[in-house]
Formats: sequence, structure tokens, C-alpha cells
Amino acid sequence: MDAVTRPCLVRELGRQPYEPVWRAMQRFTDARDEQTPDELWLVEHDPVFTLGQAGKPEHVLAPGDIPVVQVDRGGQVTYHGPGQIVAYPLFDLPRMKVGVREYVCKIEQAMIDTAGEWNIHAERKPGAPGVYVAGAKIGALGIRVRHGRTFHGLAFNIAMDLSPWHRINPCGYEGLQVATLADLGGPSGLEQVKPVLLEKLAAQFDLQLRRDDALPDLSLAA
Repeated sequence: MDAVTRPCLVRELGRQPYEPVWRAMQRFTDARDEQTPDELWLVEHDPVFTLGQAGKPEHVLAPGDIPVVQVDRGGQVTYHGPGQIVAYPLFDLPRMKVGVREYVCKIEQAMIDTAGEWNIHAERKPGAPGVYVAGAKIGALGIRVRHGRTFHGLAFNIAMDLSPWHRINPCGYEGLQVATLADLGGPSGLEQVKPVLLEKLAAQFDLQLRRDDALPDLSLAA
């Protein structure tokens, strides 16, 4: 039986501070119902460290002038900044008939397949969600599922300043190496990578993507 493609709206938010996008994801997830189309938001964040729900503050070593935001996703501490693609899948998993473990694997596979377009061999690491090249982390994953609906998502390092990563234990692992696609021989432009990542995500989840230029409400209103 042929796979059924599902409509999904793609919104490119450009460069944005972290917290307004996080609050907008929460509002979208709380307001949606069984008929709400899935959405996929792409964004490049201003520099920020985010600490997951069970995150340990001791993994934030020396934040300096970079803000630290405690958020409601899984995982420990990570860094977002310019030169990194952040993708937020806002999906209804029961409607997709996809479980949480499968969802994580599909997100990882989309990043692995994207890196493969530039002959970069990325892989999973047992017990440590994300995507790695020769032991260095190139793609991170931190999710939240509420009533079967996902928010938060993935961060894919394309061509970014890696020095802020030295101010934390990335994902709670002391000494974890971090890499970028550009350093491994891939492109240095986010615009070159975005369409490939979208294509791979669409293939994993049988999505029919449609661009929507309307931005979500990025106010900090409750």
C-alpha cells in the first residue's frame, strides 16, 4: 500500500531570539486540535544556552554574556547560535501513527541523510541522542511531547563559532567534541542546507510540504 502524504506548513522565521519562539511553540501546541495541520518551523537563534527540564546547572560552566534559559524539553544543556539550523517539528504523532522512539530515530535519520548529501558519514551513538561524525556531535535533539503533539526539535551545526560550546558540557557530557558541516567539507551556507534537510524530513514522515510566509505570534504575552 502506497504511503499517504500528509500536509505540513513550513515557516521560515529567520533569525530570532530564543524565548519568543519557544513561547509561540507552546501556544501553538496548546491551541491545536485534531484538524490542525502539522507545521515545521526553521529558525536561526541569537546566542543562547538552553537547559532541559532535568538539566543540571553544573553543566553550564561559564556562560559569560550568553543567556541561560531553563526550558521544558528533555535533555541537558545545549547551545544555539548563528550558523546553526534549528528545526521545530510541530507534529501530531498519533495522527501520523508514529511513536516517540520512532520519531526520534526519524529526526536523526533526516540529519544523517542530509550530511550524506555531501559525502559526510554521520551516525547515531548508543545512549546519546543526536548525530555524530567521528565521535563529534554535529546535530542535537531535544524534544517535548504533550498529548501526542511534539514541540522543540533539532539543531544542526552548519557553519558556526564553536567557542561557546567550551563554556558548557554539551548535552551533559564533559569534553564532548562538537563539529560543523562546513568544517567537515560541507557547505557553509544555511540556505544550501535547508532545502535538503526539509526534503529528508519530508521523506521520513511522508510529508507534503507547503511554504507559508506568515510568521507565528512571537510576542512574549502569556
